[in-house]
Amino acid sequence: MSDDLRETLWKRLDKLQAGMLSTASAPPRPMAPTITDDDNAIWFITAKGTDIADAAAKGETCKFIAACPSAHLYADIDGALSVETSEAKLDEIWSPMAAVWFDEGRQDDDIVLVSMRPKKAAVWATDGDAKSLFEFARASISNDTPDVGEHGTVTF
Repeated sequence: MSDDLRETLWKRLDKLQAGMLSTASAPPRPMAPTITDDDNAIWFITAKGTDIADAAAKGETCKFIAACPSAHLYADIDGALSVETSEAKLDEIWSPMAAVWFDEGRQDDDIVLVSMRPKKAAVWATDGDAKSLFEFARASISNDTPDVGEHGTVTF
């Protein structure tokens, strides 16, 4: 199950618009993740001088919380942050949403590319609204617990 749940996590994280990222020195804040193929990282774009950029420069451990009904995903992901200097990776993940945060757009000197390398995640992958509604109705009649998807722990 862990490999299937890991694959489900990566696919559904790619649909996520934002989650909450925190470290010991940076309280939780909304951040837009980007997932790319086969690098086992969650990517973020931030600015120099932010506590997330500073935490990444120190290689701090972090937590990313995903709660997205449209992606049918809820996850608590632990990992480590680092600053990345790959211009190619930054070009790959750059978006109009990132551009609105920087006065000079992609050429802004304040851009910091941060990667999160997950180590462990508690994952709840739901089956969607229709199935969940059916399961809630079934459970209320039968006094059972509803089966609304997969839950488990994934290690990386």
